[in-house]
Amino acid sequence: MNIVISDPETRKAYSKKIEKPAFVGKKIKDKVNLGDIGLDGYEAVITGGSDKDGVPMNYRLEGIARKKKLMTPGIGFKSKVKGIRIKRTVRGNTVGADIHQLNVKVTKKGSKKLEEIFPAKKKPKEEAIVKT
Repeated sequence: MNIVISDPETRKAYSKKIEKPAFVGKKIKDKVNLGDIGLDGYEAVITGGSDKDGVPMNYRLEGIARKKKLMTPGIGFKSKVKGIRIKRTVRGNTVGADIHQLNVKVTKKGSKKLEEIFPAKKKPKEEAIVKT
């Protein structure tokens, strides 16, 4: 499972891959302790996620199952036409074992900053392309 941790103060997101399903059974908008994944002192709120096929979670649908819902523009459906509704497949609001990505927002900070825990990756320098 891949966990995307968003920090509202710095407006940055950090990704952490975990092997054990730490948040199975939790719902969207539940508070979780990030000490279970190695971030001691941090607490967060689950804001959403998607499964292995990219189907997004929807907070209005109870359970872990996939369902086709008649949706207006919002989570899981974007439209350029005003007033359109369409059927889209979405997941329920409960985290299951088949959730691939889980999005959380930090509500309580720990002793170490997230920038120290997740150091920035340096981009390799691009070499100039010489036209001949």
